Amino acid sequence: MAIVARPRLEWRLRSRNLRLGERTLVMGILNATPDSFSDGGCYLDHKAALHHALRMLDEGADLIDLGGESTRPNATPVTPAEEQERVLPVLRAIVAARPEAILSIDSYHGETARLAVEAGAEIVNDVSGLLWDEAMGTTCASLGCGTVLMHTRGRPQQWRSLPVLAAGEVTPLVLRELCGRVEDALSAGIERERIVLDPGFGFGKVDEENYQLLAQLETLHRLGFPLLIGLSRKRFLGHALEQSESSPAVDRASAGRMMEDATQAANTAAILAGAHILRVHDVGPTRAAAAIADRILVAASPASCR
Repeated sequence: MAIVARPRLEWRLRSRNLRLGERTLVMGILNATPDSFSDGGCYLDHKAALHHALRMLDEGADLIDLGGESTRPNATPVTPAEEQERVLPVLRAIVAARPEAILSIDSYHGETARLAVEAGAEIVNDVSGLLWDEAMGTTCASLGCGTVLMHTRGRPQQWRSLPVLAAGEVTPLVLRELCGRVEDALSAGIERERIVLDPGFGFGKVDEENYQLLAQLETLHRLGFPLLIGLSRKRFLGHALEQSESSPAVDRASAGRMMEDATQAANTAAILAGAHILRVHDVGPTRAAAAIADRILVAASPASCR
């Protein structure tokens, strides 16, 4: 993996613009769900969710991504109405407490996206890349919001039965299919400057496929869009720790610290490959890791070598 000069781009949101590339932006994850893979049930209560959002903002989160449906493997789908009951009161409470906060709604339901943006969200983060609700593309276009298009293979209920990708196959697949997602978004009327791409680590990709994708992440810059990367506490990182010959038997707290260390190692690799935004559970450690990785990017830039 080469150190990549990160493209500097501007992301047009619903009511403001974000400059991307000058430093790594951190998107804090807020799961108002009972069953998310890492923190399910922790923030289902609206007051707990608000408190966690404010804490992440105080720790330096640039954005908060609020979701009401788990997309872990074999997750049970929820109705849009149930999803909205989980997220809309929390979103409104965050907006009331911190009007300047930049909020994203993590949903593939067009109606949830519409209601969330009307309530103050600036961004729609669709893990399906507009595939799971045919109304999502035109909804985002009409709302004029920032739009994150993620790559995924199949749905969560199918992931454990998907065929393994051959060596070298994953990155070309992600490139090709993200290109298709962009074409559909543009055809729906979403403006190019509003689009950010996410290669979807762990979404229909297992173990080594994710490492291949991370090692070749810089190739995704060919598409010409900012990159949002979600590696935080992903299962493939934990598998690598379990398989390490030097990995000791540890208690739960130590295992959590090891997973955080693994997350920051992967995040650093992503930044050095040109990631613009990191979507994470732990904001403070990510800001620290990003500060160092960003300095490496500056030192590696041609201007710094004159």
